[in-house]
Amino acid sequence: MPGNSKRDQALSNISNVAYGCYMNTQLGERRTVLPPQDLEPMLDLSKFLDHITAPAALLGPDGQTVPLPLEAFNVLVEVAHAMRAGKAITVAPVDQSLTTQEAANFLGISRPTLVKLLESGEIPFERPGAGRHRRVRLQDVVAYQERKRVQRRTALDELTREAADAGLYDSEADYTAALKAARKQVG
Repeated sequence: MPGNSKRDQALSNISNVAYGCYMNTQLGERRTVLPPQDLEPMLDLSKFLDHITAPAALLGPDGQTVPLPLEAFNVLVEVAHAMRAGKAITVAPVDQSLTTQEAANFLGISRPTLVKLLESGEIPFERPGAGRHRRVRLQDVVAYQERKRVQRRTALDELTREAADAGLYDSEADYTAALKAARKQVG
């Protein structure tokens, strides 16, 4: 029988969450879970997971222990950190079909901006049947989001390199001269 240590309580919470998700979610169904009103148990779980460097195990209500695969462990850590911050979590299959509004919300952009991305070919879409409504696959939206993240990171790295080359990271940097030189290059 499990004791009352924080570790046993955290494992029990993990087990109850996993069991509840299994019992309440059909395969292929999207489900959003809000953080609990009392964040104290979530804070305890998150702090506990912060100190674990290898996957844990699930402790069932009958005392049975099952090793937690690394992928599931990593997702659990991310979920606990997000909920600790008061964020809701949505679990959805990657082949999930989204409306244009859902895809726009996911990306944090307006629906008209998303439609422009669809029409320009940045994100693939389908028109089911003969309808005029567009559907976007979640995996395509995530792939677009990752491409944009890589592009932003590359641009930031390039700007940082240029700033370092211009001496802007030196303690006595002359920003006025660097700005004039940059304007000459552009214009």
